[in-house]
Amino acid sequence: MDAAGERSLPEPGSQDSRAGDDIEIVVNVGGVRQVLYGDLLSQYPETRLAELMGCLAGGYDTIFSLCDDYDPGKREFYFDRDPDAFKCVIEVYYFGEVHMKKGICPICFKNEMDFWKVDLKFLDDCCKSHLSEKREELEEIARRVQLILDDLGVDSAEGRWGRCQKCVWKFLEKPESSCPARVVAVLSFLLILISSVVMCMGTIPELQVLDADGNRVEHPTLENVETACIGWFTLEYLLRLLSSPNKLHFALSFMNIVDVLAILPFYVSLTLTHLGARMMELTNVQQAVQALRIMRIARIFKLARHSSGLQTLTYALKRSFKELGLLLMYLAVGIFVFSALGYTMEQSHPETLFKSIPQSFWWAIITMTTVGYGDIYPKTTLGKLNAAISFLCGVIAIALPIHPIINNFVRYYNKQRVLETAAKHELELMELNSSSAAEGKVGCSRSDLDSLPPEPVGEEGPSWSSRLKISHSDTFIPLLTEEKHHRTRLQSCK
Repeated sequence: MDAAGERSLPEPGSQDSRAGDDIEIVVNVGGVRQVLYGDLLSQYPETRLAELMGCLAGGYDTIFSLCDDYDPGKREFYFDRDPDAFKCVIEVYYFGEVHMKKGICPICFKNEMDFWKVDLKFLDDCCKSHLSEKREELEEIARRVQLILDDLGVDSAEGRWGRCQKCVWKFLEKPESSCPARVVAVLSFLLILISSVVMCMGTIPELQVLDADGNRVEHPTLENVETACIGWFTLEYLLRLLSSPNKLHFALSFMNIVDVLAILPFYVSLTLTHLGARMMELTNVQQAVQALRIMRIARIFKLARHSSGLQTLTYALKRSFKELGLLLMYLAVGIFVFSALGYTMEQSHPETLFKSIPQSFWWAIITMTTVGYGDIYPKTTLGKLNAAISFLCGVIAIALPIHPIINNFVRYYNKQRVLETAAKHELELMELNSSSAAEGKVGCSRSDLDSLPPEPVGEEGPSWSSRLKISHSDTFIPLLTEEKHHRTRLQSCK
């Protein structure tokens, strides 16, 4: 096995067992055999492969602390690791950086790099983004599982108020926790729809009545319905606020701010109606009340609390700020250019509708968005040609960023479904583990346990049963426990 000018590893424990740049090392990773040279490995002396060059001086104890097996006849080190990941890891010795191939789980690849003692700083930036994304997914799964466990668990150390607060919070915030909670959620959803319909019906002249001053106001019946809806919204918000475990976070949450904006105009307008006339003119009071009543449209956004689809759309739009900004930039440039051209070309016509460039902005907006109301239109040949080019450019400008926005929505929607399924799967595995442990069968059948060799007595290291407990779950989340667990390459990552 010695090459010209090279020498192989000496026998374990011999006096010549020392590292050198001319040593060649034979490793067998998952059945894939590879020859590495000392001058290559010595570039990174802190890695596991570099430590193999000097491990023979310490005897077999040192050897087996670094590898799974060693063949002194072939002088070959054996590792029960993923060969595909190993091919990526050894790139650091040749190129000074590591690239993660497609199809390899980022978390498993990180574990492989930790095993080979290769620092994550050698991982390329494009691969670090995949690792960060996978970490975020695991943290999100752990957070969801922890929330479910918190809801299921009952702390006996809590007082009566704490247990009552927790029950009210679950009743109002977790519709899936019980059948009455689901009924309350449906009722709240229906009241939001009723309140929105009443707000629209109150503007119909045929349904309005005349007050003492001869002004048209909403029908008293519609006002009573709206008052009942606002009373429910107020009670719901106050109960959720009082039972919230983190009241500051609750008050600053976007959806809760929307709830306040949907409720507050009613009480402000009521206060101005009864007390404002003493401090200001009646006309000003009526105008202020009318402006506040317009703010009632905010209550339609309360539907997002009960609709996962609307929440997904909101988060997808947040992640699409770049694409939306690109779309607005395209339209802004086009509007400015074509409105200026349209104004210039239409000045020769005596009955031109383009009075100024700012006024032409409106024409450019409705033309580029292909709405075309027809209130402003070109009359000259060059103006019509400019209009044709503007709406063609508008179609292209709008179509270009739409595809990435749709992709962001689909990706986020699918990701939420996967995370939800993974959280349920993890809970099922935890329940299966607890029930199997109670029966004395942890992740395997009794025949499988009988086929295992007897556990060594007095030796260090985990026992067979503890190792089975560690590896029974293929979606283990280390964030839910403080114990240190290890995964084998034979376990899948989902």
